[in-house]
This record gives sequence, C-alpha cells and structure tokens, in this order.
Amino acid sequence: MTQQALGRLRWIIPDGFLPPLREAESEDSPGYFSHESLCVLNANAQEARLTLTIYFEQRDPVVITDIPVGGRRSCHLRMERLRHNGQVAIGRGEPYSLLVESTLPVVVQLSRLDTTQSNMAFLSALGHPLDDPPAGQG
Repeated sequence: MTQQALGRLRWIIPDGFLPPLREAESEDSPGYFSHESLCVLNANAQEARLTLTIYFEQRDPVVITDIPVGGRRSCHLRMERLRHNGQVAIGRGEPYSLLVESTLPVVVQLSRLDTTQSNMAFLSALGHPLDDPPAGQG
C-alpha cells in the first residue's frame, strides 16, 4: 500500500494576534500566560524545512527561514519566541497574518491561549491550505 503525503507545501493563517500579558504576568512566571503556538506535523520520513512570512498591518513583512521539522515529528513554535535579526519578530498586541512554506508536505494549525480575562480562552484552528505550485514554479 502506497502512503500518500499528508498535508501541503503552503499554508496561510490570516488571523494571528499574540495577546498582551496581564500586569502581574511575565513570560518567566509560573503557570499560564497568553501565547500562540504554530503547530506543524511532518509525517514524512525526511526532515522538512519551513519558511515563515509574517505580514503586519503597519510594517513590512518579516521572513524567517530554515526552520527544521524532523521526519515523522511534530513541532510547536511559540510565536513570542520567534526572532528575526536578533529582535522579537511579533510584538504582543500586534495583529499579523502568517504564510507557512515547507520543503515537504506538512499540516499546520495555530493555537492561542488568551489569559487577559479571568476566564481564559483557548482557540485552535487549522491553517488554510493553499494549492501547491506546479513542479518547478515554487
């Protein structure tokens, strides 16, 4: 039985928003604090390499390249920890959209924990798969 590749090469997540921390929170505090995670499943035997293009409302896009996802592994990238040229890539409270491009088919979803109110909220949504470009046109 031939196994068909799971996923796509390109995904879009139009609704990104890294919630701000509450006054008493810090990213070093114990317990829960607001965050987002990009969850990626690579069901292939080989390692996949990701490129993230982050689009913003008020500034130019940021591109982060060469993110490895091991073969037959999942990867959870915390968005507040992404760096570009030594700087935080996404500011808290800053809306963004995300294009994920992979060297191999993967499955992508974004999860958000929002602790800005007493009743925490959790959101998890699959990215929107884009049609893969024809061979040689990627």
